[in-house]
Amino acid sequence: MLFGICNLSIVPLRIEASEKSEMMSQVLFGETFEIIENNKGWSKIRLTFDNYEGYIDAKQYLNITEEFYLKIKHSKSSYSGEIIEFITNKKNELFTIPLGSHLPLFENQKLNLNSEIFTYEGNVFSEKLQKNEIPYKAFTYLNSPFLWGGKTPFGIDCSGFTQMVYKLCGYKLFRDANKQATQGEVLSFIEESEPGDLAFFDNDEGEIVHVGILLNNYNIIHAHGKVRIDTLDHSGIFNADLQKHTHKLRVIKKII
Repeated sequence: MLFGICNLSIVPLRIEASEKSEMMSQVLFGETFEIIENNKGWSKIRLTFDNYEGYIDAKQYLNITEEFYLKIKHSKSSYSGEIIEFITNKKNELFTIPLGSHLPLFENQKLNLNSEIFTYEGNVFSEKLQKNEIPYKAFTYLNSPFLWGGKTPFGIDCSGFTQMVYKLCGYKLFRDANKQATQGEVLSFIEESEPGDLAFFDNDEGEIVHVGILLNNYNIIHAHGKVRIDTLDHSGIFNADLQKHTHKLRVIKKII
């Protein structure tokens, strides 16, 4: 098995091995993965964090040894806590990284990309936070534009949003909403929910297609056009701007 690490700020993860293929997700700086196959300049990978699979351009990552891969995998995880920040190498070259980037083997403001050491001086998240911190981390993404497959404040989708917020708080969610809906404990009523719980919504065929994070006073923060705050009732999400319900409530889950 071969292994890699993302050495660029944001790399598209595609359904097929083509630049014209749909972006299904993104690989952020410092994320590691297994390389399943290489084919004509493209690599099919499986991300370490959530086992998500897709194709990335083989020019947009570094190969690493299995020893280094396992060292990162079994070490304490640290993530960048700034909307956007710079890291610098020994030549004082600047590289931008977005919120939620992985800082491999981070210690004393230094991170390690196998053969190169970088300095990062921004805010860092590396501990499991209390559940009441989840809404505050969610507010960091407020008004971020919706982007199918996105995982950053510069473009994010509904399940990317919930996954990244939970990640910054020290918890793992699957990448897609329908998979996230398999995690946690079902709550029977909205009244049982707490800020930080997840609400899932389905389409006319009964498929889970949307997810958001519950706030106080029956509000919900979710990515729909942009990351926004709307009202949640027993029917679903009520959009005050449109004066109508936009999503049909399926289930509320307590993850932590």
